[in-house]
Amino acid sequence: MTVTSFGTADGQPVHEVTIRSAAGAQARILTYGALVRDFTVKLAKGGEQRVVLGLDRMEDYLAHSPSFGITAGRYANRIAHGRFSIDGDHYQLDRNQAGLHTLHGGSKGFGKRVWQLAHADDNSVTLTLVSPDGDMGFPGTMTVTTRYSLVHTATLRVEMTAVADAPTLVNLAHHSYWNLDGSADVLDHDMQIAAAFYTPVDADLITTGEIAPVAGTPFDFRTPRPIRFPGQDGPFPYDHNWVLAGARPAPGGLRHALSLRSRKSGLEMEVHTTEPGIQVYTGSKLNVPVAGLGGARYGAFGGVAIEPQVFPDSPNKPHFPDPVLRPGHVYRQLSEYRLS
Repeated sequence: MTVTSFGTADGQPVHEVTIRSAAGAQARILTYGALVRDFTVKLAKGGEQRVVLGLDRMEDYLAHSPSFGITAGRYANRIAHGRFSIDGDHYQLDRNQAGLHTLHGGSKGFGKRVWQLAHADDNSVTLTLVSPDGDMGFPGTMTVTTRYSLVHTATLRVEMTAVADAPTLVNLAHHSYWNLDGSADVLDHDMQIAAAFYTPVDADLITTGEIAPVAGTPFDFRTPRPIRFPGQDGPFPYDHNWVLAGARPAPGGLRHALSLRSRKSGLEMEVHTTEPGIQVYTGSKLNVPVAGLGGARYGAFGGVAIEPQVFPDSPNKPHFPDPVLRPGHVYRQLSEYRLS
C-alpha cells in the first residue's frame, strides 16, 4: 500500500492510495470523489490489462471527468425535478441536469468532494464523508463510508454505509466505466444481465414508473450478446435501469447481476450485489477532450458504467424500492466486481 499526493481540490489536498491483491491486481483510489482512478489485473497469457477508464491529473478530473469511478450520492442517478417528500415534508434539491432534474446528488454531489482517509492497508482503503443538513437540499446530516478492497485473485469489493440524524434519502453507487480490453469502444463486449424487466424512461431519462418486460426489446440481455445493437442513429444508447431477478438478498448476501466479457482479452467480469437494480450506461456521450490513462482517448462507447443501486426516481414512485434512511438505521450496500 502506498499513499501519494494527487494535487488539490477546493483548496484541500487530494491523495491517491494504491492497493494490491496477492495475485497482482492493483487499484488506485483517490480521496477526491472516493473514486477508483485505475484498476489493472494480470492476464493468464502474461502481462496485465487495465479495466477502467481514468485520468492522470487532478485538473482533468475537475474539468472533464464524466463521473469516472466515483462514489455517487447522496442519491445516485436521477430525481425528477429535484423534488420529493418524506413524512409530508417537501424538499427541493439542486437541479444540475439541464436545470430541470437532480443527477448524482446535485452539482456538488459526493463524487465531487474531498473525502477523509480513515484507514488503508495493503489491500483495502476506507474513506469517509460528512454531508451536512441541507446539503444540495437534502435533509439531515449524513455520515458516509466507502471501503474498497481487493480480495481473492482480482475482485474489487465495494462496501458502502451511511447513517443520518433525520429522515433523508440515500442511494449510493459505484460509477467506474469498464473496458476489458483497451479497445476504442466496448460495443463488441458480450454482456448478460440477470433481469427479465427494466424501467423505461422519458426523453429526459426519467423513469416513467412502468416496469416493463425485456422480451422482444433491445433490453433483453438474459443470454450473453454483444452490447452493440442497431439504433436509429448508430448503436443503441443504453442508459437504463434493469430490475434484478429474484428476491433481494438477506443482509450480507449477494446475487449475480451482470456479466461482461471481452473475447479479445479473454477477461470476464461478474457483478454481484445486494441492490435491487443495476443501471447500465454504455457511454454513448463520452467525448473526453484530454488523454486518459496510458494516453488513451475516450470517445463514444469507450466504456460501460455498471451501477448497482435502487431504481432511479424511487422517491417519487411509491411502488419502487424505498430509498428513505431514518435515524437509528444503517444503509449498507455491498457489490463485487469479480474479474477472471
